[in-house]
Amino acid sequence: MNQSLNYQHKELAAGRWREFSFFKQMGNIGSEVSRALSWREKDPTTARNSVNGALELLDLTLEDPKNQTRRSRAKELWRIREAIVDFFYFDNQYGSSPETWREYFDAFAYAAALERGY
Repeated sequence: MNQSLNYQHKELAAGRWREFSFFKQMGNIGSEVSRALSWREKDPTTARNSVNGALELLDLTLEDPKNQTRRSRAKELWRIREAIVDFFYFDNQYGSSPETWREYFDAFAYAAALERGY
């Protein structure tokens, strides 16, 4: 982890993120994406901050050793990162929609809830 970076999620970047299960990590990323979607039209600055937060958490997830042991998982994370950047900052070549993002990340939030016994 690069200590010179200015993290939004300082406590998580300091190592706490690695304590979370993969499902909880992805659910938290989804929360940032959902926040960005909600603010997209109302306040672009808040939306951009949320997208940047989601990308930061995705990077922390990619750095987490438990997620590097499965090559398919790492590939998926890189593709998700690319698609998020494409959707929020470029021309949406992948054809993502707010609904597809919410559906994708809701599955992880549900799995994280099941892990916690809900």
